[in-house]
Amino acid sequence: MVRSVAMPCLQAVFWDVDGTLADTELTGHRLAYNRAFKDCGLNWIWDESLYTDLLSIPGGRQRMQHYSERLGQSLDADLLDRLRVIKQRHYLDVVASGGVQLRPGVQDLLEELSASGVQQWIVTSSGKASVEALLRSLSTDLRDVFQGMVTADDVERHKPNPDPYLRALEFCGVSSDHALALEDSAAGLQSARSANLRCLITPSAWDHDWQLFSECAQCVVDHLGGEQAPTVHHGPTCAQGRITLEYLQLLLSLPLR
Repeated sequence: MVRSVAMPCLQAVFWDVDGTLADTELTGHRLAYNRAFKDCGLNWIWDESLYTDLLSIPGGRQRMQHYSERLGQSLDADLLDRLRVIKQRHYLDVVASGGVQLRPGVQDLLEELSASGVQQWIVTSSGKASVEALLRSLSTDLRDVFQGMVTADDVERHKPNPDPYLRALEFCGVSSDHALALEDSAAGLQSARSANLRCLITPSAWDHDWQLFSECAQCVVDHLGGEQAPTVHHGPTCAQGRITLEYLQLLLSLPLR
């Protein structure tokens, strides 16, 4: 007698923030960095092209340190801390003004997962203050869908290291076989994969490492839904016209890559 193998039940979804949950980078964080540089007397201006290049460095403090070293300059720890604080304040202002929006299809999926009792956690290389600012800009119903978050303030090693996702798995009490990560970047995918998590990728405009995405992710789509159905670049056909709980559940049955 042949027994069928039960499909793992999806119990937790981990959301990256910048570029996955919302379009925060070019119209949010970039503007805040430039305002902070001006406030601190630095003649740095991160235009869209330069900032897109710098996004390969996860984490704001690391990004500023990397850029200063590229210029042959030295920023001491006190100045980096001051820049980070001022940048966070400007980011709060940008978000409060409505300058940051959720990506297409995100709200529908958040609401469906919440209604179905699936845990949702934020796992990001951004600081807690930035994440909380974004959540405050959402409707009350959406603010309450998350059970918690793991931010840059909670781990010493950020993405692409697995530590953020390992901490999220510890917090939510779910095994990696019953959880899924939603990411937009190569660094995020590497972090999730190193934590033995299956991953859906919605690439940002500045990160199209298609070879890595196709080799390691269970699915690659241009967005989660909305007015137009998502284009599936890699993975199962999206018959529902948007990414749903049923579709995410299907991804759990696919082998780790």
